[in-house]
Amino acid sequence: MRGLRESDTLQLIMDLTDVSGLLPHAIARRMGLGESELHSLRHLLAGPLGPNDLARTLGVTSAASSGIVDRLESRGHVSRHPHPTDKRRTVVAISDSGRAEVMAELRPMFEGLVAADARLSDEDRQVVDAYLRDIIAAVRRLL
Repeated sequence: MRGLRESDTLQLIMDLTDVSGLLPHAIARRMGLGESELHSLRHLLAGPLGPNDLARTLGVTSAASSGIVDRLESRGHVSRHPHPTDKRRTVVAISDSGRAEVMAELRPMFEGLVAADARLSDEDRQVVDAYLRDIIAAVRRLL
């Protein structure tokens, strides 16, 4: 970062960014999935989505989204259901086994995050929260 003031803290943020970028590939590989399939499951953890909504969320065509859903469905990770209010449409929902497999992969990270958070005092948490909000805002400027 030539010309910018660097610190150990900024380097740690860059390291976090780097390792976070590697995470989807590593998890997808362990699960035997493509990254788009993993990202689909991650979005479906929040609730069912229509195939076109999933395509928009992933930034792929509806045909590509359909292929992703087909592959996930063949593995038992998702299922298609009639839309609750528009019977002409379908929604895709993550299965219990799909949810369990994703969560099993993420659990060690979540446990580490919870442990790190528990070590913060209320005062430390206020400082960290403000710092992280500023970091997130800086990164979002690039989106």
